[in-house]
Amino acid sequence: MSTAAQDRLRELHRGRELVASYPEVPALLAELPEERLGWAGQLLARLDPDEVLAAHPGVTAVTVAVTGHGTLNPLVPALTAELARHGLLLRPVTSSFDSYVADLSDPGSALAAANADLTLCVLDPMIVFDEIPVPWSADDAAKTLAGKVQLLDWLAGQAGGHGSGTLVYNTLPLPRRFAAQLVDHRSRARLGAAWRTGNADLLALAERHPGLVVLDLDPLLAEGVGADDARLSVYAKAHLRPELLAAYARQVAHLARHQLGRTKKVLALDLDGTVWGGVLGEDGPDGIEVAGGYRGDAFQAFQRTVRQLGAQGVLVTAVSKNDLEPVREVLRTHPELALREEDFVRVSANWEPKPGNLCETAAVLNVGLDSFVFVDDSPYECGLVRRELPEVAVVAVGEDPAGHVARLLADGWFDVREVTADDRARPGRYRDERTRADFLHSFQSLDDYLRELGVVVRFGPARPRDLGRLSQLTLRTNQFNLTTDRLQPAELDAVVADPRREVHAIRSADRFGDNGIVGAVFTRREDDGVHIDNFLLSCRVFSRGIEQACLAAVLRAARDGGAAAVHGTYRPTKKNAGVRDFLPRHGFLAVHEDEAATTYRHDLAELPEVPQYVRLVENEEESPR
Repeated sequence: MSTAAQDRLRELHRGRELVASYPEVPALLAELPEERLGWAGQLLARLDPDEVLAAHPGVTAVTVAVTGHGTLNPLVPALTAELARHGLLLRPVTSSFDSYVADLSDPGSALAAANADLTLCVLDPMIVFDEIPVPWSADDAAKTLAGKVQLLDWLAGQAGGHGSGTLVYNTLPLPRRFAAQLVDHRSRARLGAAWRTGNADLLALAERHPGLVVLDLDPLLAEGVGADDARLSVYAKAHLRPELLAAYARQVAHLARHQLGRTKKVLALDLDGTVWGGVLGEDGPDGIEVAGGYRGDAFQAFQRTVRQLGAQGVLVTAVSKNDLEPVREVLRTHPELALREEDFVRVSANWEPKPGNLCETAAVLNVGLDSFVFVDDSPYECGLVRRELPEVAVVAVGEDPAGHVARLLADGWFDVREVTADDRARPGRYRDERTRADFLHSFQSLDDYLRELGVVVRFGPARPRDLGRLSQLTLRTNQFNLTTDRLQPAELDAVVADPRREVHAIRSADRFGDNGIVGAVFTRREDDGVHIDNFLLSCRVFSRGIEQACLAAVLRAARDGGAAAVHGTYRPTKKNAGVRDFLPRHGFLAVHEDEAATTYRHDLAELPEVPQYVRLVENEEESPR
């Protein structure tokens, strides 16, 4: 079936205008039927990434290296389309057939030289069945699979040592055409148990290698995606079905998006027809579908999913065309509703256009609109938000509530490498921000407010248990981030292990609660000076004197340690203009400037003071200053 988006892509392709019009592509792909993404990927994969970047320097390119055991030709178009859906441009580096061992073990391999952001080692069941003898038993398969897991363990360690970016493995499907070769059910059961053990061991490798992600294919297979095609496997050595590679490519795109700091933070929900059935203003609290009956149970399944996401750090908000008090009353008192008012960091219910309410919510939470996922059952509201706020991800859930959960989760908007304790505490801390805002309004001056707020800053070397949270901060912090250097866990481990470098964690608290780890300063000793490699701070705690207190601590420590000067770099991005003057405002002078960055120097003659309304605690053992 033809669509406007498909026709437009075809028109751009035939007119040789796809490069010139590349910024249109993500919106067109968002409207394209799912079954046509493969076709779009074929068109887009023909483009030269360098030509696209020359025409549109603002487009973000992702280098993805692909290696494995079998033929993987269908993967590149699928990756191209999935990355393009998120505004990313694929730079593929493909390896030779069945060369994954050499690619990952040899630091001089072409794959290692690519210095890819992601290295995909695509695994298939033939890495086992190509090597077992005939006749074979379940024990033969188990032994061969165990050996492969040991090999992959070793390869992950080798690859992590020569800069291959994030390495990605996947679990192995077990095609029926192999299991059925064992004619007795007892042997099939042993094979199934051994196969599951091997996949479990494969998944566990990610615990030992910080630079490794293992994608579990079982959930994709459970959704009905076929594992392999016997004809393609035998004739083309393509051991994974193209549909499975396409689903795998979608998971990879989610991972790439996260690595670039584009994980979403806020889930903005319509209420009528989305969280519950019916219209609250017309049906009343007793008339809306919340639970019971097939539609009510579907809505409750969606509510439970939203609550699950919120418990892992997603900021849940409501954006509803309703009167506020009836909405609050339902959220507080409805006996069957799985979501409560305390599950939301903000409830916006009025009769204003939803794009304006989303903008207001973003301002209140102090996060960018590109951090939002908006969910609504109304095609009109979805279309309006797409048009007015293109940076907001829109999920149109449709009229059937049974599909709400799948549609919400389809694009992994909130996926991260690891959920930390700080993530789980985040919604509560944003709710505390509402209390702080109300507290602020009771003062006539900001200084009076800050003095009464009682800000305590703890600043000291990062501990091993802090590293997951600190990696996330580098990936997700955009506004107060001097250089936006993104550090994956393995890269952060390497920084911490370097004796010339230090990673300082910033924690804050005040009269309303503990904010946890809110920032970091990365420093490096060079010659007789210190260089600030990066300084970043969560948007939740801007303008409370925390940044000045920590900078003062860094400068004082450098002077006390005999440094002649401290240098720092500011690298401008679309989102960090607010910290352009951070270093010069505190005594740094520019020594070099070009389009890419400005380097500053502080001679340590006059140091900034810790604000009087901030108590600074350094290295945890020291008393507050």
